[in-house]
Amino acid sequence: MEPSYIFLTMAVTLLSMPATGFGQGTTRVGFYSKTCPRAESIVKSTVESHFRSNPAIAPGLLRMHFHDCFVNGCDGSVLIDGPNTERKAVQNSLLRGFDVIDEAKAKLEAACPGVVSCADILALAARDSVVLTKGINWKVPTGRRDGKVSLRSEAANLPGFTDSIESQKQQFARFGLNTQDLVTLVGGHTIGTAACLVFNYRLNNFTNGGPDPTINPSFLPQLRSLCPQNGNNFRRVDLDTGSANKFDTSFFTNLKNGRGVLESDQKLWTDASTRTFVQQFLGEKGVRKLNFGKEFAKSMVKMSNIGVKTGSNSEIRRVCSAIN
Repeated sequence: MEPSYIFLTMAVTLLSMPATGFGQGTTRVGFYSKTCPRAESIVKSTVESHFRSNPAIAPGLLRMHFHDCFVNGCDGSVLIDGPNTERKAVQNSLLRGFDVIDEAKAKLEAACPGVVSCADILALAARDSVVLTKGINWKVPTGRRDGKVSLRSEAANLPGFTDSIESQKQQFARFGLNTQDLVTLVGGHTIGTAACLVFNYRLNNFTNGGPDPTINPSFLPQLRSLCPQNGNNFRRVDLDTGSANKFDTSFFTNLKNGRGVLESDQKLWTDASTRTFVQQFLGEKGVRKLNFGKEFAKSMVKMSNIGVKTGSNSEIRRVCSAIN
């Protein structure tokens, strides 16, 4: 899929609505057009620079945006450093890209001090990451403010890699995201990797000493060779085998073929309530076809409006990683 700049009709509708979840703020496209006209281009060039030397930064930034939004809303709280912050939670221990956001923020502070929020930088960087991996482009609504609170304990609310589909649906529903949004946003795993430690339990001792039966037997030797017992638990493995650096639908093809790396991902195919959406993204006969790129853009706009902060419970941080 080649990048194409699309302003989606649904996105227009969403931009005129209050942010979903528990926030009361609103966002709009072009929020910085007068106060910091180069804001988006500065973020884009910074992400591009890091991507050229390390393509893994793209899925890292996309994942960081998810993790930010699912804890107290999209308020940049995951960026705050300190011993008891979200950033130090085990669920966020493998996040990458903090240096990219800090660099973009430093450039923005030089260009227009105290104007652009860290939360908006992260939302823009996530979009730019998708584009750099040959995915769709979309207009990101901005105008978020940064939250003042970041608590390590609250990261426990993030979806986990062993969660059932029912649990995942409930977690997404808390923020106004439906089952289609769930499947679509998890589809972001079309780029990126996972450490062996988050799935190697599926390979040998899942049930009665054997592997997870939902893993295709022909795929099992490959995973075992990458993550042998007593091997390096931090070795990174592609979440979308054969297409980890391109934003496309092959991730869903792999799920259909029993080649999902994470247990929670593979359940998107084994559970009937989510399988239909996977089939729609794959354009299978007998189901209404959905365009993954366009639907991903819609769901990202929807998700990025979770819990937008306003007023005294928010600020525009001068340093995104400011110690809390």
